[in-house]
Amino acid sequence: MRARFRVRLGALLTAAVALTAVAAVPVSAQSATAGVRAPRTAVLDGERLLRTKQRLDHGDPQLKRAVGDLTARADTWLDQGPWTVVDKPKPAPGGDVHDYLSQAPYWWPSQTPTADNPWGCPYVQRDGQRNPEVDTGTDRQDVEKVFDSTYDLALAWYYTGRKEYAEKAATVLRTWFLDPDTRMNPNLDHAQFIPCKYDGRAIGIIDFSQSYTSVTDAVALLDTGAPGWSKGDRSAMGEWNKDFLGWLVNSDFGKEEGAAENNHGTFYDMQVAALAYATGDTVLARRTVLDARTKRIAPQIAGDGSQPQELARTRSWHYSTFDLVAYTRLAAIGRHVGVDLWSYRGPDGQSLFEAVDYLLPAATGATAWPHPELEFHRFAASDIVHAAADAGSAAAKRAVPHLETPPGGDLWALRPAAEQLDSIAG
Repeated sequence: MRARFRVRLGALLTAAVALTAVAAVPVSAQSATAGVRAPRTAVLDGERLLRTKQRLDHGDPQLKRAVGDLTARADTWLDQGPWTVVDKPKPAPGGDVHDYLSQAPYWWPSQTPTADNPWGCPYVQRDGQRNPEVDTGTDRQDVEKVFDSTYDLALAWYYTGRKEYAEKAATVLRTWFLDPDTRMNPNLDHAQFIPCKYDGRAIGIIDFSQSYTSVTDAVALLDTGAPGWSKGDRSAMGEWNKDFLGWLVNSDFGKEEGAAENNHGTFYDMQVAALAYATGDTVLARRTVLDARTKRIAPQIAGDGSQPQELARTRSWHYSTFDLVAYTRLAAIGRHVGVDLWSYRGPDGQSLFEAVDYLLPAATGATAWPHPELEFHRFAASDIVHAAADAGSAAAKRAVPHLETPPGGDLWALRPAAEQLDSIAG
């Protein structure tokens, strides 16, 4: 009897505390998120985003500062774009202006261009040295603006409710992906072509795989009821994603990129898993994340946490952090489909935690990075360390206060998914 009374009394006290907490929240803040569903994001944690939005609505001062950084970024996009694949000076080698075109970033002409050899062929590779030609006459810079702008704008709308952010994001997406006159074909047949050598390469898939998940998550945010984004837009974007996923899985280029044994393969898996989840194929998403344990982590990460193939590059710090962006995003997708990628340990102790630990001395500034690096940016590791800390790493949690703030501010509290924070592409 007394035990039952204590249980009932405890329940009443708990309810009273809950009611008091609710009463302490302004009515406007209570109603702002009442009945709102969490976005079905692929990489970002939708439930966490919703809780963050609720904290912001309740006046969290730390989050308000972060939102200020986010809206400052979003504001810069309001008078830019939209962009389209059809406005490049000449179409991709296949002749269709709707085909995406980019040029291999680390390949350079070996001859002085002439009337008979306008490109200066043959082209030769200079690893880590970006040829400025790749930023003119192709779609590469424009598509990166599409990825970045829609992500910033959709997040800014989600947290502030300002319709101009949502409407701009919707315009950018419709122009690049949906409108018949300006849309991109859902393939990457001509990505990272090399003049006089290749009309396109499988390796060019990374043009999308490194950042396209920002678009899938931006769409998921807009799908929660953004002004200017209709059910028809949502349906058409879903069909585009299904077609693109089909190309990635079935094309020769897609199969070749999927077989890559470095960051290209990791990003390919991450993109496939994200698109599969976003389009409702949770079986493919789960299988892709599960396979990454023995297909990616075990052979690509050493027992001490180093990534030998990335360390062999002239930009070893960039590519070590870059590869972990893909891994931590893949782990985030795994959370949605019941796979804990962080807990996996290979036969020699390989794990994502070990890989992050390997970077911590340089990420915190405690020691210099001991491997070749043409352009060291300490902040490149900041999101990765945040991800490991959130996943339970005590060492990463201790490191967080010592991280270098990325340009534009630390937005982890608002978009807790690792981004590529340094700018080099390729």
